[in-house]
Amino acid sequence: MAGRPRPQAHSSSASTRRRERWLVVLGIVLHAVYMLSIFDIYFKSPIVHGMAPVPPRLSAPPAKRLVLLVADGLRADKFFEPDERGRYRAPFLRGVIEEKGRWGVSHARPPTESRPGHVAIIAGFYEDPSAVTKGWKANPVEFDSVFNQSRHTISFGSPDIVPIFCSSLPHSTWGSYPHEYEDFATDASFLDHWSFDQFEGLLNRSLDDVKLRQLLLQDKLVIFLHLLGCDSNGHAHRPYSSIYLNNVKVVDEIAERMYNLMESYFNDNRTAYVFTADHGMSDKGSHGDGHPSNTDTPLVAWGAGIRSPKFLAYTDKPDDGFRFVDDHRHDMPTPQNWALEGFERVDVNQADIAPLMATLVGLPCPLNSVGNLPSHYLKLSKSDEVEAVLANTKQILNQFLRKSEQKQSSSLYFKPFKPLVNYSSVLDRIEDLISARDYKTAMKYSEELRSMALAGLHYFQTYDWFMLMTTVTLGYIGWMANLILHVLQSYTTFPANLLKRTQVYPKNTSMKVYIGGCLFMGLSSIILLLEKSPPLYHAYVFVTIFLWTRIVQNYEFMKSAWRELFNMPFKYNMNLLISSVAALLILEFLVMSFFDRKLYTWCFLALGILASVCGAFSIEASPAVAIYTWLACWFLSVFTLMPAEIPENNNLVIFSGALIILIAMASRWATINTTTFWLYLNRANKQAPKSSKLFFVQVILISVSSIMVWLTTSHRSQHKELHPLHQLINWCVAGFAMALPLFSPCSVLSRLTSIFLGFAPPFLLLSIGYEAVFYSAFALVLMGWTFLESANLYCSEGSNSSCHSGLADGSVYGYDERCLQLSDLRIPLLFMILFNVAFFGTGNFASIASFEISSVYRFITIFSPFLMTALLIFKLFIPYMLVICTFSAITKIVRIPRIGCYFLVILLSDVMTIHFFFLVQNTGSWMEIGNSISHFGIVSAQVVFVLLLFALTNIYTKDIEVSSRQLTSRKFM
Repeated sequence: MAGRPRPQAHSSSASTRRRERWLVVLGIVLHAVYMLSIFDIYFKSPIVHGMAPVPPRLSAPPAKRLVLLVADGLRADKFFEPDERGRYRAPFLRGVIEEKGRWGVSHARPPTESRPGHVAIIAGFYEDPSAVTKGWKANPVEFDSVFNQSRHTISFGSPDIVPIFCSSLPHSTWGSYPHEYEDFATDASFLDHWSFDQFEGLLNRSLDDVKLRQLLLQDKLVIFLHLLGCDSNGHAHRPYSSIYLNNVKVVDEIAERMYNLMESYFNDNRTAYVFTADHGMSDKGSHGDGHPSNTDTPLVAWGAGIRSPKFLAYTDKPDDGFRFVDDHRHDMPTPQNWALEGFERVDVNQADIAPLMATLVGLPCPLNSVGNLPSHYLKLSKSDEVEAVLANTKQILNQFLRKSEQKQSSSLYFKPFKPLVNYSSVLDRIEDLISARDYKTAMKYSEELRSMALAGLHYFQTYDWFMLMTTVTLGYIGWMANLILHVLQSYTTFPANLLKRTQVYPKNTSMKVYIGGCLFMGLSSIILLLEKSPPLYHAYVFVTIFLWTRIVQNYEFMKSAWRELFNMPFKYNMNLLISSVAALLILEFLVMSFFDRKLYTWCFLALGILASVCGAFSIEASPAVAIYTWLACWFLSVFTLMPAEIPENNNLVIFSGALIILIAMASRWATINTTTFWLYLNRANKQAPKSSKLFFVQVILISVSSIMVWLTTSHRSQHKELHPLHQLINWCVAGFAMALPLFSPCSVLSRLTSIFLGFAPPFLLLSIGYEAVFYSAFALVLMGWTFLESANLYCSEGSNSSCHSGLADGSVYGYDERCLQLSDLRIPLLFMILFNVAFFGTGNFASIASFEISSVYRFITIFSPFLMTALLIFKLFIPYMLVICTFSAITKIVRIPRIGCYFLVILLSDVMTIHFFFLVQNTGSWMEIGNSISHFGIVSAQVVFVLLLFALTNIYTKDIEVSSRQLTSRKFM
């Protein structure tokens, strides 16, 4: 390529460095502020206060008292299906279904945890999204419940559930067992007996206590027994174990004893009974997600006010489009092994149980309930049934009206929910229909109004979403535009070309733009203050306006740059378009890899072929390098197929030690090569004896690390304690090894090999399985990247003989940084891929929380959470350190500014950040919600994280020297 123009040299001025410091500070502030925005958008509490209760206008309450039995962690299928001998595990409740009451499946909404499930059953609303910052045991805000509305509530059960509803309730009698009773090593069914025995003892005491007996005989009494046995036994022994299945029988026995006890004590047939569960249990003994084994729970109701069984022949009904909160369709077929096809099944959403219980004892529905009254369970007259549904509708409508009132009072331009603008006329119409005894039409209107009120609640819950998401998205786009402008102005040839054609616009124009931006900020602030917006709303708007003010300030440059781009050859513009599309596709691939790490297997299989083809034909590198890169990528592709939870296999760790030494010896041999592109990686080594000694010491330290892995494993297998001397050796080897690369030769390959060897001992000592081999495979790919970049540079430069002679003598080791070119985009893109695979190669976000304690056993045996966490985080950092050291070396090889590439990396990561911003979840399991927040937070934090790692690795890479084919080049410090 003799006729190719030489790239223009780049120099960094003091003003540029000062501007970059401010840009980094701005980036940190922006990402910190926008990271908080998800809590204002996705995790605002839906609960409002200030509504009046709406008691149902019934001729008489169907029941005088209510018994609620909740079997924590009871799966619907294990409850309804027969055992291996064909006998049903819950004979009493099955008899109730066939003879006395109604049944169905209660559909829970994720997160299927104990607190959200009980809140849905007792209070009628689903998980408060703002609870994500509090944990599952704490309630973010006060809420109303059936217990609050009752005249008195009696409750016994778990200390994690009963106090949530009764601790601050003056009209309650409750008790809970100590936490120590929840022992996973025992059969937890005794906890269920404890709850029943406490209530039975209360009734027995009432025979001698007049006040207690009067309390029990009053109406609107609610009795709640929390039965934890199935949940504890499911966690400890799995739901298919004999202990769990026997606990189902225990729960049924308690339901029978409770029924007999209540009927004999009160003897008035005025008691209603509801039996259900808060969530199910997966086959693995866990719960939380939306799998049917977790969301499907049994519901059985009988007694006063409950309809008798309805017999019908099952017919396959078409899908009517209705979906429960767990996304299951309406009228799902009943499994044949339940043998209940002849009995009408009435499925409900879990929150529907609260209005059912309230109506049974004539109470107002809980004020915050979003449940629909399941009227098919109730034995009421037509008029009472309509009145009950209307009361349920009015209660939900009152929430809607309260939210509408709050929003209208603080909005300058209020947008009402149009379908309910004339809600009062609909209510009047329903009242007229009831007066005319047209109950069927009144019921239809009531249910339609209730559905619209629920839609209105969602409308006001997401009322500010459009404004906030638009503001934040524009902010991110503005930030990325600022990054592009800075890179174009500071690290490309654009400014020099444009200055020849255009006049720099006067400073007073820039001042006018900033004054305009300040005025716009002030106007926005006044509007937000008038709307009583939270302080963070001001921050979101201010940051966005500031960023776009900076963009407008560069209007003349952008106009000139666009004109320059328009005048570029068609081929260049096509390359720009193709490169942009390819970059977006790669970034979308990286987003998907957060959800399925196995995608990296296909990525590196393809990269291996692509790199080898480019190396052999486009770059014309050595065939050996092309084959090496191919094999290295394919070797690395294996690891993302392995389990994220690393199985213990210390033989692999010891094998990896030997593999690391072999790789280092091969690299050592390569440093002797002084031909072709190797000259960029090696230099004439005047300190050969010293470097040989250093290499030998590093190999010895890796050997010692492998021996210590074997020794500590032997001690553990024999149940011996870690010897203090072994522990001291491990600490000394790890610390000493990381300091040695600082004394290695300054040539690229020698320094990178030394860094690879320096971090190997601590990584081996912290490894328990295949991740130790991943370290070697990852380093092989990083070396392959370095080889290809060197070969590419060698082929792209001129090849006169004087350059060769200068290189052979090793007389030139410096370089001039050149300006960035479009083709340089490959370097930050490859960095992004390798930076992500450094984490996903051996795990995912779930595997962090389920680490093996043996990972830190070789350094510490006494439980110390902070030190153990620090060691595990350090282990995660080591592959990142290798990536950034390699990235820094490559920027020196190809002579491009590293800080310019850093800004491109942040630009690319923020494309992913915007995507993850829209993928944040406020529904689903705690793990799904937490992962969505983690994905957004981690990618947002890369502006700081990558910068810190650059600063840390600069200790190792700042004095790397590269050879140059340009004899006139110099060392850039």
